[in-house]
Amino acid sequence: MKNLIFYIVICFVLGTLTSHSQIQNDAVRFNLKGRVEAKNTGRPISGVSISNKIGNLVVTNGLGEFEIKTKIGDVLIIEHEDIVTLRYNVKKNDDVLILVEDFETSSTSARLKSSPDISLEHQALLDSADKYKAQDIERSIDYVAQSISLLGKRGRKKELARSLSKLGEIYQYHKQLDLAIDNYEDALDANKTISTSLLLAKAYNLTSRFKETANLLNPLLEIKSIPPYQSVQLYELLGDAKKGDGKISEAIQLYNKGLLIANKNQITSKMTDLNSKIADTYSLSNQTIEAEAYYGNSLELATQQAPKRALQEKEKVADFYNAKNRYSEEITMRKNSLQDLKKLNSPNAGVTKLELGDTITSQRINYKIANAYISQDKYNEAIPFLERSIVEAGSEDDLVVQKDATRKLSEVYKEKGDFTKALDTYQSYVALVDSLYVRKEQEISRANRFNREIASAQNRLTGLEQERELSQSKYNLALTEQELVKESNARQQWIIYSLIFGLLLTLLAAFFFYRSNRQQKLANNLLALKSLRSQMNPHFIFNALNSVNNFISKSDERSANRYLSDFSTLMRSVLENSEEDFIPLEKELQQLELYMKLEHSRFEDKFDYKIIVDEQVQISMYQIPPMLLQPYIENAIWHGLRYRETKGLLSVYIKENGSKSIAICITDNGIGRKKSASIKTQNQKKQKSKGMGIIKKRVAILNDMYADKVDIEISDLEIDGSGTKVLFILKKEK
Repeated sequence: MKNLIFYIVICFVLGTLTSHSQIQNDAVRFNLKGRVEAKNTGRPISGVSISNKIGNLVVTNGLGEFEIKTKIGDVLIIEHEDIVTLRYNVKKNDDVLILVEDFETSSTSARLKSSPDISLEHQALLDSADKYKAQDIERSIDYVAQSISLLGKRGRKKELARSLSKLGEIYQYHKQLDLAIDNYEDALDANKTISTSLLLAKAYNLTSRFKETANLLNPLLEIKSIPPYQSVQLYELLGDAKKGDGKISEAIQLYNKGLLIANKNQITSKMTDLNSKIADTYSLSNQTIEAEAYYGNSLELATQQAPKRALQEKEKVADFYNAKNRYSEEITMRKNSLQDLKKLNSPNAGVTKLELGDTITSQRINYKIANAYISQDKYNEAIPFLERSIVEAGSEDDLVVQKDATRKLSEVYKEKGDFTKALDTYQSYVALVDSLYVRKEQEISRANRFNREIASAQNRLTGLEQERELSQSKYNLALTEQELVKESNARQQWIIYSLIFGLLLTLLAAFFFYRSNRQQKLANNLLALKSLRSQMNPHFIFNALNSVNNFISKSDERSANRYLSDFSTLMRSVLENSEEDFIPLEKELQQLELYMKLEHSRFEDKFDYKIIVDEQVQISMYQIPPMLLQPYIENAIWHGLRYRETKGLLSVYIKENGSKSIAICITDNGIGRKKSASIKTQNQKKQKSKGMGIIKKRVAILNDMYADKVDIEISDLEIDGSGTKVLFILKKEK
């Protein structure tokens, strides 16, 4: 709490010091006339923004001329999209000539040099459109149409963008926001400028399209060279969007960033606006102390500007007091506003609804003062202000205020118990409602007619723009055809060379693709083999450990120790060869014999085994994938021989099969595959043999890599289906 109070005190002190320095430095203001020209050519530069710290902003016309309200010691900021921002110190009340160096080097200047008359006339038409914007919209739009017609077939994207942007301003002034947004967007498509982006963002905010405002303006935050005034507008509009979206803290941060730039560059009008908006935002979140502090700053700054601006801020603060039920302070503030209105010698002070969002008139202020008294049940004090409001509204033909004030006066008389006056006043109210209803119908009719005229004008402009684009397309097409004719011979040669080069490039790419594809396939196969081998070893170990567990369960410690000793010898050999694709056939047979010995020690009453190698077979000439034969031996024992009622025989025969291959035949006289499958339990049927599946995948990959090195064929040993025969055909190394 102490930190909050300290922060508020600091805000008041800073605001007071700023205001004090403003008052001390304030001098007699005057209208300064001037002209902006290119130094090397003497040509006038139109569309240049001239602003000062007082908050005034003007734009040079087609002759480069401007007029701005300023004072001695003020600094004018000269900004244009095609020149470096300049500053001019006002030293005396004389016409000034501002010369811009190197203006002709810009793209816009080059166009001005090639056809200066068109550029000057175009700007003059836009100046005329701006002049008639408020009083004659049809005439204003017509000037914009003429400016677009003037551009002809050539590109002139910047000039077109200015015309469309000006048209958007005209529509926005008359609150045709959808049309304004369409034209601003078209202007940005033609030529992206910061000023048009800011105008479009403001229109987005007025139509509550806050996310589109953020998407449009956030990229502009990255621009380092943005002029100070536009930078302040950028943060202000982003703050408005965040506030409209209900993100209060983010809105205040953005407003404060804009306020910092405005303070640094002494842009007084924006300092006032931002202090006021920060206060509004704090008020929305019921942070009354902070809101009042910033309203104090905005009031101080507003009193140093135009009287209309001060009056606007007083009424805003009075509305704040009303919302907080601080009616005494509200009444005092509004009475001050009435005095200010009298000093302006105009009942409505020329303040338009578009500028303020609420018309500030004497009758409306009197009505609000009366409402404040009524809220305190001070009916006698409220009656004079209501009567005054009714009279003034009648003289100004303000039926809305006159109606509301009459209804409120009738309610006051009713509360006081003066029912006669209440009835008379209510009858007057009913008559005003009827009159207002008739007027509203007339206004709706006028609005409909106005909208039809606007739509007609917009359609005419759209047709004009489409016609201009079509003419430009035809012009560009004619130029393209001429260039094609001139370059046809050279192009034919280039086509031939390109085709030859392209063919060579295609062949080279195909070769590299083929080689890369083969390498990738080989790498994938190697990776798959490694994965399958890593699955095979745990499978084998798991089955072997089951055998050890069987001995232990029978308390046969000696057999278990002997089994573990042989098992460790086998495992050492298996692990040594686990990373190899192929090992010598001799090693595989040694491992196979050791495995058969281990299984025989467990099922010695179920089978005998033998390994027979033909004398003509040169075992050293053959390689075989490790652990290839073991799963088939395991299957023969566990699914065939184990279920025999009498002792069976497991045989492995190795013999020649031609000059380049050998046959390895594994046979058992067990119960056979069909009978083995029939006696499986339900659980065993659900479980697929991992060993067989892994072997099939390994053989498929190895055959793909080494050109069908291994063939496997499984069949029944006997006609009745008993016994199993597995035949391996193993080819020699090439």
